[in-house]
Amino acid sequence: MSYVGPDFEPPRPPRHPLRGPLTVAVAALVPGALVGWLVWQAVGDDDGDGSAARAPASASRSASPGTPDDGKERPDGGTGQSGGGEEPGTSPSATASAPAASGPLKGRVVVVDPGHNPGNFRHPSDINRKVDIGTNRKECDTTGTATNSGYTEAEFTLDVSRRLRTILEKQGATVKFTQDGGRAWGPCVDERAEIGNKAGADAVVSIHADGSAAGNRGFHVILPGVVHSGAADTRPIVASSRALGERVAGGFLRTTGTPPSNYIGGGTGIDVRKDLGGLNLSTVPKVFIECGNMRDSKDSAQLTSGAWRQKAAQGISEGIVSFLRG
Repeated sequence: MSYVGPDFEPPRPPRHPLRGPLTVAVAALVPGALVGWLVWQAVGDDDGDGSAARAPASASRSASPGTPDDGKERPDGGTGQSGGGEEPGTSPSATASAPAASGPLKGRVVVVDPGHNPGNFRHPSDINRKVDIGTNRKECDTTGTATNSGYTEAEFTLDVSRRLRTILEKQGATVKFTQDGGRAWGPCVDERAEIGNKAGADAVVSIHADGSAAGNRGFHVILPGVVHSGAADTRPIVASSRALGERVAGGFLRTTGTPPSNYIGGGTGIDVRKDLGGLNLSTVPKVFIECGNMRDSKDSAQLTSGAWRQKAAQGISEGIVSFLRG
């Protein structure tokens, strides 16, 4: 989650305007044409790989050039952190799902936190400003990492998160996002925590991919440590977050076949931290998952595969469902 990705402008999505002048002679055909256009618009929203494209055009690819951006500061050199601040004039950060269907999770609220934001690199002053994370003050956010070929972490997290939302909604859950690509940057780590808290979420999962050295492979789930400082008090959620994290790790391992990290967590796939504002400020069960290392060629081959990302979403969902059903 730590490095600045390569710079390229996001492609604009194709536009399909209705063409040709309307005349009195064809006025009688307007109702039928309108119905046909609505049908075309509905089917045209699919992204081509089986998942609905819910985000506006601003969720297109974007990244930025630069040096490693250390938002997580690990002793072993792995890095990354999520966040972002509220852009004046934007819509609320918490993006609610469609009305929940019937299912085993009906009445349960899950907040999905897609790490970073594709537009963060355009707003360095905003994402670099410090926010209170309880133990100290830390940058609002970073741009996230990217593969060597330019596939950004922010793009990855949105894709997996949308796939996860679809799966959870089919189980009856109400799913809310901290951001869905519809804002210019952010939100900051403190606001991301606040969104989950205000939603009264039964579970919050923050989706990420790491930016460590080549040869470092595998996934790990980050749990909150015991923090009681300033605005942060994780004591009420440490046990429940561990239960959530262990189930997410188990579901992810079974479904994707991806091994636990060989560089963090001692082969357990679990890492406990006290320096992440998104965890420190949470009052509801919350974990991060680093789905792999974008800087390793073998991991990046998986992270850039749509089929693998679908497995990742399925594995995460299985962990959430297991946690919520006890």
